[in-house]
Amino acid sequence: MNSQAVSSHKPSSAFIGASWAALLLGIAAFMAGLWNANMQLNEKGFYFAVLVLGLYSAISLQKVVRDRLEGVAVTGIYYGISWVALLIAVLLLGTGLFNATLQLSEKGFYGMAFALALFGAIAVQKNTRDNLGAEDETSGFKRSKVERNGPTLVTTDPAKPADAQDIAANNR
Repeated sequence: MNSQAVSSHKPSSAFIGASWAALLLGIAAFMAGLWNANMQLNEKGFYFAVLVLGLYSAISLQKVVRDRLEGVAVTGIYYGISWVALLIAVLLLGTGLFNATLQLSEKGFYGMAFALALFGAIAVQKNTRDNLGAEDETSGFKRSKVERNGPTLVTTDPAKPADAQDIAANNR
């Protein structure tokens, strides 16, 4: 784990707006290109699936990298899968566009829209995480690992009765 301290500052409204604009513009442009494209439905489905895989894997990778930076435990296999999924999405798009019978300008359009959508997804995820951290700092409230990562299963020693307050505190 990385012991490097991470300070989170609330992003500006302009950066939040630009991030959302990049995400929505990238997705909208890619989808408009698919809608108007003169290609078979299975080809459109392929490019749509690659976009969805790319967006999900980019968000997942950004979260995993940030978790590791903040010292939150992340398994190596999930970290690796996140990288592999993003690389697969980029390679699938690149291979599909290379082999497509589209004009070079259309291929560039899809590549740039895809890149813009990925950038927007990463930036929106970062802003969401920064806003959450900034709210915690301004309220003087520091969330525990359980609250950051979600609920965990509480196990108790069967020989010793569980204290109800301990169980409630661990499940918050």
